[in-house]
Amino acid sequence: MGSGRCRFGRSRLPIRGGGRAVSERGAIREFLLAFADDEHLMGQQHTEWIGVAPFLEEDLAFSSIGQDELGHAAMLYELVLELDGIEPTDTAVDTLAFGRPSHDYRCCHLVEYETKDWAEALVRHWVYDAFEAMRWHLVTGTSMPKLAAIARKALREEVFHTRHADALLDRLLAAPEARSRLLAALDAVVPMVPGLCEGTAGEAVAVAEGAAAGPTAGLLEPLLVAIDRRFSAAGLDGRSVGSACVGGPSAGGAANGQRGRTSRSPDFEPLMARMREVLDYDSEAVW
Repeated sequence: MGSGRCRFGRSRLPIRGGGRAVSERGAIREFLLAFADDEHLMGQQHTEWIGVAPFLEEDLAFSSIGQDELGHAAMLYELVLELDGIEPTDTAVDTLAFGRPSHDYRCCHLVEYETKDWAEALVRHWVYDAFEAMRWHLVTGTSMPKLAAIARKALREEVFHTRHADALLDRLLAAPEARSRLLAALDAVVPMVPGLCEGTAGEAVAVAEGAAAGPTAGLLEPLLVAIDRRFSAAGLDGRSVGSACVGGPSAGGAANGQRGRTSRSPDFEPLMARMREVLDYDSEAVW
């Protein structure tokens, strides 16, 4: 874990040099920051089910998946720091992850959302990991070697994440009461899906520079198709989940009130307070 007060740990992937123009670097930085913040908060949300999941196996599974997502976040934060010209030490990664004002985060509202029960947590888990796999595929051919290496590692892990969620849904959707709860959870989660697929300002520049194969917004349609396919047999009564999505990633970047991922939901501050609880006791402590 190193000598700093590190919550994440460090990657050991090769570092690529800088030299990009400021505007290009800024666009790529925002793109990576949104990716990292989503992984960070999703990992945190999973860890909050440790000890309170419906059964022991899910305590362990959500913990393991959460650790993977936090690891992805740490590696992406290192890339952001490199673009900033800052050595990605443990302390620097922690400061970036925990020390920004709320308006500097670029996470989507879905990962900020405080789920009401385990049904919502499970549905969000499946939806997020379906999206995440698509997102990682966007950067497997990136012009940034370290990002490509992170993507390859993450995609190997995502196979197990999706398999876990699918196995649970296969069993629970076959039971009437569980199916009813899961479909209600889907109704709560789906309106936040357009925000999940919303890009950051300047993402087109990042794509043009080769950071990704396409825009994040391009994942919305295939994601909705995947959600329909996963849940249609469970009794969607012929409706498409797309009909539950209010708006979408618009040209103006205002999907579901996120304003290009610059606006935080009411759930963000309480979540961040829980994440920072130990750190706030003594921000200068060295572990």
